[in-house]
Amino acid sequence: MHSPRILLAAPSSGSGKTTITCGILKALKDRGRRVVSFKCGPDYIDPMFQQAVLGIPSGTLDLFFCDPNLLQRLYARGANDADCAVIEGVMGYYDGLGAASDEASTYAVAKALKAPVVLIVNARGQSVSALATLDGFLHFKPDSGIRGVIFNQMSKPVFEAIAPEVRRRGVVPIGYLEKADDLVIESRHLGLVTPDAVRDLDARLGRLAARLGETLDFDALEALMNAAEDLAVPDAPETPEMPKTRIAVACDEAFCFLYRDNLALLNRLGAKLLFFSPLHDKTVPEDAQGLILPGGYPELFALQLAENTSMRESVRAAVTGGMPTLAECGGFLYLHRALSDMDGRFYPMCGVIDAKAYRTEKLSRFGYVTLTAEHDGAFFRAGEAIKAHEFHYFESEACGGDFLAEKPKGRRSWKCIHADGNLLAGFPHLFYESNPKPIERFLRACAKED
Repeated sequence: MHSPRILLAAPSSGSGKTTITCGILKALKDRGRRVVSFKCGPDYIDPMFQQAVLGIPSGTLDLFFCDPNLLQRLYARGANDADCAVIEGVMGYYDGLGAASDEASTYAVAKALKAPVVLIVNARGQSVSALATLDGFLHFKPDSGIRGVIFNQMSKPVFEAIAPEVRRRGVVPIGYLEKADDLVIESRHLGLVTPDAVRDLDARLGRLAARLGETLDFDALEALMNAAEDLAVPDAPETPEMPKTRIAVACDEAFCFLYRDNLALLNRLGAKLLFFSPLHDKTVPEDAQGLILPGGYPELFALQLAENTSMRESVRAAVTGGMPTLAECGGFLYLHRALSDMDGRFYPMCGVIDAKAYRTEKLSRFGYVTLTAEHDGAFFRAGEAIKAHEFHYFESEACGGDFLAEKPKGRRSWKCIHADGNLLAGFPHLFYESNPKPIERFLRACAKED
């Protein structure tokens, strides 16, 4: 597969990856390129900003969720019809699953995809010292894959002075971005902010792309992309013959954490997705055979969700009436008897889970997990596993105990998830492609074949 591509990495979080990635995507789009985007790691928010730029969903590239073969297939599916692809890294370039491991790191993704890497170095308060950072990352691994560099928060005179030193190291000085507080994408609750919450996002992205058009060498950037090696993408397993189904998927300001690859798998398995809004609609779509309640920020919209009584009653009737249902994190919170908002006020929710959900002051059970079913139930067989990720400040009086969650490094584990009959509900966000079999059973149950 010939696919021009670039991976944008950084020495650490907070270096400006998301801001610069979005600006580059907008600039490439303005240059008439059919560009697609991907995000390393389990994040939902950065792909939303990429989608806001391009108008199409961003893909997930994660070597905890996927083995290298599946990673390449997911990349190929997303990039197949594009002129070029931009991949945004996660955390520091070499940071992996453990404190002293580069397993599943951005570096590992770059290797698996043979993607040229552009390192984004935050040079605030630096000049020559920024070169020391570049040297360290360039030589930490002999196959670092770093081919270019962009300096964030650097002035034009400093960049022009050190660019020859960058070239002397065999690295392309792509350019710089001066300090630009008016263009930075902010953070807030959970350390994240969705595109809907950013005022004048389109105008800001336009200004950012225009600024980068003046300070980055896009011809050099595209030359690096075009120099990417061809990928020999492994064949995918055959898709099983599946019944046609209609699946209601909650999708609005409160429920917005949706992996593109999860939705794509549902489509490939014959599901027609009926998107609806628990905030604004009155009922679950009438002809739905199954229900998916994804994660999001229901706690920020607890009052509005509570006031939409007809929707809460519709969801409760669907689940208690036997409709196959997948609910994770925010969707799981919505199924509770009551949910607190950010100020600790409780509001009635759907009442499927007879418990309260409430805010805590710290992240609970944060990170990657492997989930293993403790017994047969709700689309899983005993001993069957799936990969997932948790990220939540909220807690429940009834987290469930039908699965064992295990961290990939260390010995920490705990029980979680309600898996009984037609309902699978809990805090973890599932990555369906890591084990499609339970999703196939879910869809067969929706069609009343299982």
